[in-house]
Amino acid sequence: MIQLIVLLPLLAAIIAGFGNKALGKLPAKIVTTGALFASCAMSWPIFLSFVMGDGHATVEPVFTWIQSGSFDAQWALRVDAMTAVMLVVITSVSALVHLYSWGYMDEEPDQPRFFAYLSLFTFAMLMLVTANNLLQMFFGWEGVGLASYLLIGFWFRKPSANAAAIKAFVVNRVGDLGFMMGIFGTYLVFDTISIPDILAAAPAMAGSTIGFLGHRFDTMTVLCLLLFIGAMGKSAQLGLHTWLPDAMEGPTPVSALIHAATMVTAGVFMVCRLSPMFETSPTALGFVTFIGAATCLFAATVGTVQTDIKRVIAYSTCSQLGYMFFAAGVGAYGAAMFHLFTHAFFKALLFLCAGSVIHAMHHEQDMRYYGGLRKEIPITFWTMTLGTLAITGVGVPLLGVGFAGFYSKDGILEAAYAAGGSGIGAYLVGVFAALLTSFYSWRLVFLTFFGKPRWAASEHIQHALHDAHGDHAHDDHAHDAHGHDDHHHAPATGTGGYHPHESPWVMLVPLIVLSVGAVFAGFAFHDQFIGPEGGIAFWNGALAFDSHLMHAAHEVPTWVKFGPFTVMALGLAIAWLAYIKNTDWPQRFVATFGALYQFLLNKWYFDELYNVLFVKPAFAIGRFFWKFGDIGFIDRFGPNGLAALVVQGNKVTRRIQSGYLYTYALVMLIGLAAAATWAMTR
Repeated sequence: MIQLIVLLPLLAAIIAGFGNKALGKLPAKIVTTGALFASCAMSWPIFLSFVMGDGHATVEPVFTWIQSGSFDAQWALRVDAMTAVMLVVITSVSALVHLYSWGYMDEEPDQPRFFAYLSLFTFAMLMLVTANNLLQMFFGWEGVGLASYLLIGFWFRKPSANAAAIKAFVVNRVGDLGFMMGIFGTYLVFDTISIPDILAAAPAMAGSTIGFLGHRFDTMTVLCLLLFIGAMGKSAQLGLHTWLPDAMEGPTPVSALIHAATMVTAGVFMVCRLSPMFETSPTALGFVTFIGAATCLFAATVGTVQTDIKRVIAYSTCSQLGYMFFAAGVGAYGAAMFHLFTHAFFKALLFLCAGSVIHAMHHEQDMRYYGGLRKEIPITFWTMTLGTLAITGVGVPLLGVGFAGFYSKDGILEAAYAAGGSGIGAYLVGVFAALLTSFYSWRLVFLTFFGKPRWAASEHIQHALHDAHGDHAHDDHAHDAHGHDDHHHAPATGTGGYHPHESPWVMLVPLIVLSVGAVFAGFAFHDQFIGPEGGIAFWNGALAFDSHLMHAAHEVPTWVKFGPFTVMALGLAIAWLAYIKNTDWPQRFVATFGALYQFLLNKWYFDELYNVLFVKPAFAIGRFFWKFGDIGFIDRFGPNGLAALVVQGNKVTRRIQSGYLYTYALVMLIGLAAAATWAMTR
């Protein structure tokens, strides 16, 4: 069964990709979507078997991949509790994204290519999570990198989409260099790339040292830090995060797939999968905690000032990934995986709801031009409200009743506090980030669905209405072969001559299904993920589950439990006061704290700093080799030097090729005279 789950998306991608326009739009959509729903249907029974305690870890050999000396890379598919969690997350979200794309990409002329890319991405992610050795994991790791490049740059005639795709690819290569070095070092130390063998031998390596960069360092610290650098790139942690917001240039279904459940969670999965290795290095765990907490805070602050609806949710993703990493850093791997699980449902829901709003607003993404949409698109409004209740962690601590994020995010914060040490700092940062999360999430809801309609102010909508064949494509828009707008709606009654419309049912059904997960996923499965006893039975050695920490997390003081609830309510109140009751507050804040606002609006100036430190020097080096290496040396002495000399020589010799006999006789005579003269002089 596991072979079918993994290979069906690949088969669908091959059929849709190579069939392309010859196959047609509808067959391509049926093949790819059907394959994903089939994989999803087979994944849930596997997950539920582990939930019920009947599941057992298995390894299904496929074939011998590489065998050379002691190096043995068997291609095998591993199924355990961690794999089961990732299978349902990946296949469920991907299947719903495929279905949603039927409506969202309906007028896109190149649909077979789009659906082939989606299925290829899903196959690569499934290969990553079922890997039984590090090389196989790296294959899936690079596969999702390739597929994300293709999906982010799907509208390749758009310069901004091309730039975003290249940026994502390059930044991830930096992280992947660390991941590769970590794999090389792990093989050097353990003489194997088999994940079970490495994890079994890891505790014995605690305290040993290894030579690295001319010095001796703790072996496991070096290996874990190198591996974590790979996770930082793939999961957009602080320092290697800059690609994530720009990835919004891809179609909205791509954003939901990449940023909700798949690519960005690969780093979290890898750290949890290799948790016995990380447990041997307190230094590495401390670094993971620091980076996770810093990312959580950074992304939450930037998200408070964004006006693009998709970028708000993108920075939210970055922040939530920070929660997962500092949970892993304090040793609460079960809590990290739990938040990964619940986050997949409500973040995919929020992205797809944002796509529904963008679809309704003629692909306008600026929230300042929304307002009053709750009556126009009621299903989108209610499903997005449920997603917001989930991500902000609405729930009652003492009763233990709430939405999905309440169980998983509060579980992380309580575990961080119970861990002590750096965990206390992570708890405080996490609580403050929860305040900001509540504020920017409800700010998005209030700006989009409440207040007076502001559609007339949107130049994009007015331009689309007045120019049915205009070529001003917006950020998230289906394009024809020339990169022009592909969605045009006739003017209707309403503000500015435009009337928003609810999305078709093929887009609304995924929202409703994901809403169920956003509401009930935490309540239904919290004991299996973070319960002191239930967690031991569920994980069963798949990760380093610390039941003592989970016991301590459930027994933290009451004020610790009420901390997230308090800041959630405070963030909601501030957003309501600023965007419903006193709408002049944001302008007054900007006028008073202009420097802070610009600092956050410019994303802490990371892009500008990297531009100075890396981009400009790289371009300068490139220009040097181009001007002085390529043109000044190679071209000068190659095509413009020796080759030019040959051309000039050919022009001279061509003149004696006249075709007249007396000319050739003269040349022969001159040659004989020259030869005779040379002989006599000798």
